[in-house]
Amino acid sequence: MKTFHYSVLIASAVAFTLSAGAQEKKIDRSALPAAVEKTVQAESEGATIKGFTTEVENGRRVYEAEMIVDGHTRDVSIASDGSVSEVEEEVAFDSLPAKVQTALTARAKGAKIVKVESLKKKDKLVAYEATTLRGKKHGEVQVGPNGERPAHEED
Repeated sequence: MKTFHYSVLIASAVAFTLSAGAQEKKIDRSALPAAVEKTVQAESEGATIKGFTTEVENGRRVYEAEMIVDGHTRDVSIASDGSVSEVEEEVAFDSLPAKVQTALTARAKGAKIVKVESLKKKDKLVAYEATTLRGKKHGEVQVGPNGERPAHEED
């Protein structure tokens, strides 16, 4: 009987992991709705597009265009109606205000900061997010636009 319970638990865990990981899906540009395509054209001027994904966030379909602009990454999240909901753009650590550099370094707790992105929602800077590396383990830390600890982590 215990073997049956363990099998059910393992199967449930695998199913959960697969369903959680299957949320974001790569798509071709031809699958973009017309309103999203129009926004992609405007947002990607002068950029090299790496690809597109789609997922449902908070019950709404969102499309993401991943691109390279002037040698750095820029990911634009676009709602089905073509409105830009979020922009994540790579920024140089040394270009950040001193308070933000200090706060990110403190939150990284000795891990190496390998990439920093600004997060804008509706054209407003809401956070900076750093990708960290400790040994072979990657992590992320966030701070607010002025280096403050965010009230909640941005997605």
